[in-house]
Amino acid sequence: MADVAPLPGLLEQIRLVAGLRWRILRNNMKNKNRVWDVIGVVISSIVGLVFVAGIAIAIFAGTISFLDNHHEARFGLLFWGIFLWWQVLPIFVAGFSPSFSFRSLLRFPLKFSAFYSIGIAYGLADSAALASLVWLVTMIVAAMITRISVVPVMVLASVLFVAVNVTLERLIGSWLEKILAKRKAREIFLALFVLLIVGVQFIGPAIQKYGKSTKPDVAKIVRYARPSPPSFAGEMIAGSAGGDLATTGIGAAGLAGYAALLGGLLFFRYRDQFRGEELSETVAPARSVAKSVVSLREAAGPELRLLPATVAAVLGKEFRYLFRNGFVATALFFPPMLVLLFSIQFGGAHPTTVKNAVSPSLFFPGMMAYLTLMLMAPSFNSFAYEGRGMQTYFMLPVRFRDILMAKNLVTVTILTGEIALCIALLKWRVGLPPRPIFLATICALIFAVAGQLTIANWSSLKFPKKNGIWKNVWQ
Repeated sequence: MADVAPLPGLLEQIRLVAGLRWRILRNNMKNKNRVWDVIGVVISSIVGLVFVAGIAIAIFAGTISFLDNHHEARFGLLFWGIFLWWQVLPIFVAGFSPSFSFRSLLRFPLKFSAFYSIGIAYGLADSAALASLVWLVTMIVAAMITRISVVPVMVLASVLFVAVNVTLERLIGSWLEKILAKRKAREIFLALFVLLIVGVQFIGPAIQKYGKSTKPDVAKIVRYARPSPPSFAGEMIAGSAGGDLATTGIGAAGLAGYAALLGGLLFFRYRDQFRGEELSETVAPARSVAKSVVSLREAAGPELRLLPATVAAVLGKEFRYLFRNGFVATALFFPPMLVLLFSIQFGGAHPTTVKNAVSPSLFFPGMMAYLTLMLMAPSFNSFAYEGRGMQTYFMLPVRFRDILMAKNLVTVTILTGEIALCIALLKWRVGLPPRPIFLATICALIFAVAGQLTIANWSSLKFPKKNGIWKNVWQ
């Protein structure tokens, strides 16, 4: 029918897609679970409205203060705040809000102009975008009350600023959708996100130690950030207030150039999607190569040939699984990072959290106990990451004693490497305790690991459970 019947116009296509989305939402309301979702959305919307209103009041007062005191150059700070909110918030809430795949629109006979317009409109309907629009309107209203002469330039700057932010946000979202279509990329992204959260804890100690020496660098950062959209918007208002048409023109040209560049990049990205770009994890077809059959002992490698064949094979498989799972492999960085963080806060010559540093005689055993509990936790569910491969163990003529022995060797190897690295970091940061306490801690560590592995093996066999912590992330 799409080849015979004439296609509706652009506005009609947008109206039909909006009506379809409304019908889907209305039909979902018939489900009781969806009703509770709507109640949660309403409550969160009320909290969001209070937050947006509070920021709007602050922006209103700041705009009036800047215009009354002739500090128009500071408008760039307001635009920078709105810019960061508009671009950063959608990335953080993407995993907790319902997403809409624009590729699903390709099942309808849409024109590319309608597809592009719907994508832009969807960016304007985002919660971060709506809040930013409210704040920009608040700035304009405050300027109308205080100094109406700068209102035309502020309106133009706001329009260009909105165009830049919408195209940039949709471009980033589209590329993230393409990148995160691969499971490996999702694992790496999640691991980097968790590392970022842990790394934020180092900002406070760094500011306390290097805060005074970094104050002169703020001026350099502001100077280097001038060729950016928020700075261009601020320069437009500052130039209009001071009667400098050249500065106003440069700011307008910069924002228009950013909007044209980002709009062009978004055009090419949407064009690829419109032409049927396929995002999947399916491996491209290739000619199969015949491989020679080798024994388990030869496949395990020369470093594992001293072990029994079954143990060596499972051991090699465990290490391949470890480095293939991006999040689990990145989690190996957490123990050294926590040692550095706790040593900065509680140990060393100048602790940041307590007045008097904790002595190495107490700090070292405490850290070793904490790291042991953290690194031994996965052993109590050793088969969590096996997935469908678990049935292979029941089909092969292998003993679970050999399988658990290999898994325990992996755990001991990781634990030994992490503990050795953390001991080196502790020696550098706070120093080691006296030799009797050091040897007693190591002996207690060996005893605790041996005892926990025995209980962990029993727990893995009696209470196996598939790991579903990040199930929603991989889907």
